[in-house]
Amino acid sequence: MTAIRRFEDIQAWQKARALIHEVYRICAKAPLRQDYGLEDQLCRSAVSSMSNIAEGFARKTDRDFAHFLDVAKGSAIETQSLLYIALDVGYLEADGIRNICEIAEETASLIGGLISYLRALSYTPDPGLKDSKLFLTRIRPLAFATPVAEFGPSPSFVLGLH
Repeated sequence: MTAIRRFEDIQAWQKARALIHEVYRICAKAPLRQDYGLEDQLCRSAVSSMSNIAEGFARKTDRDFAHFLDVAKGSAIETQSLLYIALDVGYLEADGIRNICEIAEETASLIGGLISYLRALSYTPDPGLKDSKLFLTRIRPLAFATPVAEFGPSPSFVLGLH
């Protein structure tokens, strides 16, 4: 069984990375580019989704990781909502956001699956028991892992920092 050893192996993180790429691509174009508040919040929400997956991965318990994943999922949905605002005010066309909204939805879905998995690991019917430490003592399963090399360009390329 292949294991998740780094946050980059998590499919949800990889999908969130693709979301950031698309968000930054559309934010670089006028007229959205001229609405600094909306552009900034759109970029921040997408970045928050990916960053919270990574930060949660570094936490010590399943419960902490799941909490950060809750935030990441909310940020992916926030990104989707902000895209609708950009559509409603005329900055983007429906065809222009369809793909990005699908990526945001897939990101949220992958995160939700990982949250369910972690909470199932941590579940114990005895309320006197503390959060599961199993997460630290065994390697995370393949169900949420894909090799990074299959995804595509490095983060610096995606963000135009190459």
